[in-house]
Amino acid sequence: MLMRALPDITSDSTAETPSSLQWVGMEDIAVPVTLALQNRNSQTTVAKANVYVSLETPDAKGIHMSRLHAVINQLGTRECNQKNIEQLLDEMIRSQSGLGSNAKIELTFDLLLEKKSLISDESGYQSYPITVNAERDDSGFSYDISLTIPYSSTCPCSASLARQLYVDEINRVFPHATVNKAELVEWMQSPAGSVATPHSQRSYAYIRVFLGNHDWPDLPSFVSELESLIGTPVQTAVKRLDEQAFAKLNAENLMFCEDAARRIKFGLERMSFVKDYWFKVDHQESLHAHSAVVIDKK
Repeated sequence: MLMRALPDITSDSTAETPSSLQWVGMEDIAVPVTLALQNRNSQTTVAKANVYVSLETPDAKGIHMSRLHAVINQLGTRECNQKNIEQLLDEMIRSQSGLGSNAKIELTFDLLLEKKSLISDESGYQSYPITVNAERDDSGFSYDISLTIPYSSTCPCSASLARQLYVDEINRVFPHATVNKAELVEWMQSPAGSVATPHSQRSYAYIRVFLGNHDWPDLPSFVSELESLIGTPVQTAVKRLDEQAFAKLNAENLMFCEDAARRIKFGLERMSFVKDYWFKVDHQESLHAHSAVVIDKK
């Protein structure tokens, strides 16, 4: 069967109004990505990819979209790492046959990590939203990575007010100068001993680090380091002794949103691969109908 020549408007036509364009491409392309984890393990997950190239030839009608799709599809058979992403960026530029010299890939996916409980032998899985941006231009490659860290925060003011109520109630129930220890312990373990509890809230740190042309950090290790900075990451599967340990951990890490922000800032400033950063801390309060937030950058 003879194949008919099909019209190619992109190649055969010129722009009605000649002009260069910074970025032209496609968004929300579904693609599998395989990530290297520790101990030579790997994880394959579904990502959404945005791909762009520059259109620097003013009279060109448009770019070759299908060629970009063919390039990003190669992630399905390659490990998603810095070396392979750089190769894909170069291939994206070459695929356009001289229409432009810049390319950009944005990948958004969930990193799924196994997390062990604080004390028991329980474990579960926690997902972390990740976005990797990689760009190629005349000066070389540049990268930035965004991620979200959920954690628990207990209000220092609320804890202080709860302690004051405990003191007031102990003075009322035990008015004498000396207190029988057994009676005090019994009272504290009874329903009457639940005088007040400080309020805690689910909180989030939205972090974006700009790497320049530095090597990518190991993502699981990066997540773990950020959680250690904050001190109270959310848990997965737990038993009662883990829940008790988590309550103790929160009491040892009372924090306003300003405290959490300073912990993150302190850590990011000391990471050698971080050229620049932006972050937002969001404490979604249980006392108020609004959130308490901090936004900061390098």
